[in-house]
Amino acid sequence: MSRVRVHNFSVSLDGYATGEGQSLEQPFGHAGTRLVQWALPTRTFRAIHGEEGGSSGVDEAVAGSWQTGIGAEIMGRNKFGPQRGPWADEEWKGWWGANPVFHTPVFVLTHHPRPTLEMEGGTTFHFIDATPKEALAQAREAAGGLDVRIGGGPTTVRQFLADDLVDYLHVAVMPIVLGRGVRLWDGLEGLEERFPEFESVTSPSGVTHLLFSRP
Repeated sequence: MSRVRVHNFSVSLDGYATGEGQSLEQPFGHAGTRLVQWALPTRTFRAIHGEEGGSSGVDEAVAGSWQTGIGAEIMGRNKFGPQRGPWADEEWKGWWGANPVFHTPVFVLTHHPRPTLEMEGGTTFHFIDATPKEALAQAREAAGGLDVRIGGGPTTVRQFLADDLVDYLHVAVMPIVLGRGVRLWDGLEGLEERFPEFESVTSPSGVTHLLFSRP
């Protein structure tokens, strides 16, 4: 069976994976870009944004595996955009422009489904009201035997971890304190016991990569 993976998921020292006050201008709320500063110079992330060059050290070695073998993604609605409640504007097509970075089917979890949205480059957004297990079943079917990535945000990743549906978890701990926002680890006491394989790698950028895995 295909694996369920979480990649390049950044948290602060106090466990927040996004800040407070998300808006169109600030996808991570008051955190700004501080949570992802480790990733921005890497070859992988520069390529995502159509730029050449980039670092090739520890951060790149970890970041670069995010797309390999992925056939579908699941994300929460707040990763797709800042709107809450019924869709006031279905013209909103996500943060990523006309050609999003995913190039696979993407299942957006929402209590307010809307029509499927086909984008350039093979990305298709499906808006579904489903439990984690139900969403995973749909994503696996769409993935055609490849792996499924849980893209975030923290509430969505926490739900999949709580239901013991994740096989690989990469968390990048940034040396910052946010103080408020949405935390990843709440309610997940003993999570480490589910993953027999664990590595911790510290990068010169100051980030610590935590890699949890199981066969």
